[in-house]
Formats: sequence, structure tokens, C-alpha cells
Amino acid sequence: MASSITNAGTREIETSSARYLRGKYAICGVGETTYRRGSDQTTRSLATWAVGNAMADAGMTATDVDGMLSYSNNDSTFAPIVANDLGIRLNFYTDIYGGGSSTECLIGIAIGVIEAGMCKTVAIYRAMNGFSQVRIGGTGVRSAAPIVGDQIHHRAYGWQSAGQMFAPTFMRHMYDYGTTSAQVAAVKVAHSKHASNNPKAYYKQRYTIDDVLRSRMICQPLHLLDCCVETDNATCIIVTRLDRARDCPNRPAVIQAVAGRVSKPRGDIHLHYQSGPISTVAGHYAQKILWPNAGVGPEDIDVTGSYDAFTFTTMLQLEDYGFCEKGTGGEYVSGGTIELGGKRPNNTAGGHLCEGYTHGMNMVIENVRQLRGEADDSCPVGNDSRRKHTFNYAEGGCRQVRKVELTANLGWAHPGAGSAMVMAKDHA
Repeated sequence: MASSITNAGTREIETSSARYLRGKYAICGVGETTYRRGSDQTTRSLATWAVGNAMADAGMTATDVDGMLSYSNNDSTFAPIVANDLGIRLNFYTDIYGGGSSTECLIGIAIGVIEAGMCKTVAIYRAMNGFSQVRIGGTGVRSAAPIVGDQIHHRAYGWQSAGQMFAPTFMRHMYDYGTTSAQVAAVKVAHSKHASNNPKAYYKQRYTIDDVLRSRMICQPLHLLDCCVETDNATCIIVTRLDRARDCPNRPAVIQAVAGRVSKPRGDIHLHYQSGPISTVAGHYAQKILWPNAGVGPEDIDVTGSYDAFTFTTMLQLEDYGFCEKGTGGEYVSGGTIELGGKRPNNTAGGHLCEGYTHGMNMVIENVRQLRGEADDSCPVGNDSRRKHTFNYAEGGCRQVRKVELTANLGWAHPGAGSAMVMAKDHA
């Protein structure tokens, strides 16, 4: 794959090979555990539960899966152990250290290793006791707080949690463009409406903008309700060639393009501020790969799934991936566009803010179900045992979007690094 440097920090990629892969691979199975606090299970147990559910969803047995990928931040279980528990013999596996940008990245890796002939079908999972064991803010039963490595550059100044490290990016956006806390609070409002129609969501309560702004301050300008929920859970997706996926019982979600772990010129979590603008995030660079490779643009997308560690991370990604003009993200997320019934609903299961925190995978799972037309909401079940959707988005009702053809997932590691994926409905 040839490339050329056009200016400092900007790389244009020859994408002919990536376009050849457009529509060749698919997600054929998805599975998850419950989203809860206090699982009383190991990450090993959670992982086997989720992978087993995904295999059942794909109609597969242990002999049908021969690849496995996982990601963790010190709190998961390695792939060979999970595979052994499920009776799977692996031809390819790897475990990576990573969080929010890992799902889409590993989907790209799965495509690559299948294309290279190293395996045929890959299960990708994330297992985490994100509330009862290792919490993102550095607390929890298994927490430890020594200062090691480059932490000397930030821990001494109070940057321990993700909120503390990410907040300056949002504050700069507020300064540059006049974005308000009330505008981004609308992200929580939208996602809470979606979660209220999701029986498996941890938080099902609908919130108002005033609820968000009146919740206690965590770190300026983030309120408690601007922050995601912490849960114990595991999730899994299964990737294979489209022709094989079509033999599975459920409609496959066809992968059109992946951008995996794209970074700003300084891509490290604490020093990306050295490359401005500070209010620009990695999606600004990732979209230059994503849209050409997918053969579509932001306006073609029906449903988005953006990483919502905080309300403002959703806003920043939607803006820098081109769903609205730079500086107008606050207006975009507060104008009804991202709600069910709006032009382009976002995180229709409630996302990390309300459904549960899985480091990005549950938004991919939700978009797969949206493309199938089978969002697991509270709509009545018809005589044919398939859900019949009312498209009534009142509390406790439907969350299936009408006529979903294309979805986009926007993964976030931190302001300086991210990943993304476009999927399409299969009409075969």
C-alpha cells in the first residue's frame, strides 16, 4: 500500500487494496453478558459467557471458530484460556493492551489475518469487571497508584482519571466556539431516552438537561451525569467472510471500511496537546481513510455509534468525522438529530453513558442489530418469533430505527487516537 507525505503530520493513503476489501467481510454473530455492578465472576467466566452467546447467535460450534482476539487494560483474560474453555482450537490469536479504540482496530486485524489465510473466522471479545475490580479512574479492589513511566508528566498535576485528562480538550472547544455544557448535556438526554427502551441497560431513567447540569461537578466542566457508567460485563463479535456469514442464521452486517487506531501528530494520551488545534481529535485524520474506503460520506449514514465515555467525546467525534461543520458540534447534538426519530440517531441502546461500559464494543453490537432490524427493545413479539417494531419511541417502547442501510462506529481511545468503521445492511 503506497503512501505519500503531503505536509507535516498529514498522510494520504493509496487505498486501492482497502477498497478491494469493501463488502467482502461481515460480522455474523454478536453476544454479551448482562451489564451490572458486582458480577461476582472472573473476567474469564464473563468472556466465555459472551463468546458463547456470540457463537450461538452465529449458529456456530467450537469447530467453526479458529481465530480469537481480545483487548484489555490489565483486567481481562487471554484468548487461549477462553478458547480452551470453549473447546476451540486456534489457528491465530493475539491479545492487545488497549481500550476505547480497540474494537474497530481488531476488526481490521481480523479481516487482515483471514485475508492472509491464517484463519477463517475470528471471535473478538472484551471482558472487564469495570466496577468491582479495576475502575478507569484508578480506584477499585485491584487498583494501584504508583507513579511509573511517563506518568511523571501528568500525575503530579492531578491527571489521574480519563475525565481529568480529556476535559481540557472540551474546555478549549468551549473557548474557541462558544460550546456550552447545556448543549453537550443533550447527549446524555438522548442516550437516556434510548436506554429507557433497552431492557438490558444498566441505567433506564430518562434525564433532562437540568438534571445533568445540576448533578455534582466531577472536574471542570464535567458533571456526574456527563460521565459514563462503570459496569462489569463482557461482549463479543464474530468476523468472517461475507459468503460464509450468509450461511449463518441471522442477517450479517457487511463491513465497508475500517480505520484502526489513527493518531494525531502526537498520538500519546498526555502529550497530544503539543499538536493543535487542541479541540481537534483523531477523527479529523481517521475520516480521511474511512469515507474514501467505504465509498460513502457522513450524509449517507443512518445511525451512528460514537464512543461516549463523556457527553463531549460524542460531540467532538461527530464533528471531526464530518457530520457537522467544525465548531457546530454543540448545535448538532442538541438539535434533536441524534435522538430516535431524528435524522441520525446515535447510540440507540444508550451507549456507555447509560447501557454499560465495555470499551466500545456494545455500540458495534447495537449497530449490527439495527442493520438486522432486530434491536432487542420492548416491542411485542410476533407469531413468527421475530420482533415486530412499532417505531414508537415513547419511554419503554421501541428503539429500532426505520430503514437502516448504513451505520458508522466511532471509537475513541483519547483525543489523540481513535478508530472507526462503516457497516452496511446485507440485501442478499
